[in-house]
Amino acid sequence: MNVIDIEATCWDGQPPLGAVSEITEIGLTVVDLDAAERVARHRILVRPARSTVSAFCTELTGLTQAEVDTGVSFAEACRLLASEHGSGIRPWASWGDYDRNQFTRQCRATGTPSPFGHRHTNAKLPFTSAYGLRKRPGMAQALKVAGLPLEGRHHSGADDAWNIAALILEVAARGAWPEPTA
Repeated sequence: MNVIDIEATCWDGQPPLGAVSEITEIGLTVVDLDAAERVARHRILVRPARSTVSAFCTELTGLTQAEVDTGVSFAEACRLLASEHGSGIRPWASWGDYDRNQFTRQCRATGTPSPFGHRHTNAKLPFTSAYGLRKRPGMAQALKVAGLPLEGRHHSGADDAWNIAALILEVAARGAWPEPTA
């Protein structure tokens, strides 16, 4: 299974005139549920086309405009997800629906085919259920609930995907991870 976490251009308040939130980093951790381990970790930097990285965004994610300028286009990132990471055939998960919705919006806006199949799991839902919580926690809070460390930098796509994968493995160890649907 692919575990995805994205970072996108963001602002403290409304975006500048004409700017839209665009993916700047795709973090991907491959999880082998049968072996109960994280088996690969990847990062794809994406060059935004209709916005720039704000100072607020750099403070939050650590990403700079100069860094994302070295990335690939969004269309190329989607091609890499499909060709190198099996995103169209593997089930995938993210923490919440933001990542899935952002991909949908950006694919639609750019005319890029979605790199993902339809087998998506919002990992927050089985986690909340497995731990008997009333409210759905953010990823950092979920790590605390599960007694797991936050590895790396919060709001780094690669590090967050790695941490989400650890949460998924905890849910699976409790027998509460849903089987992917076809």
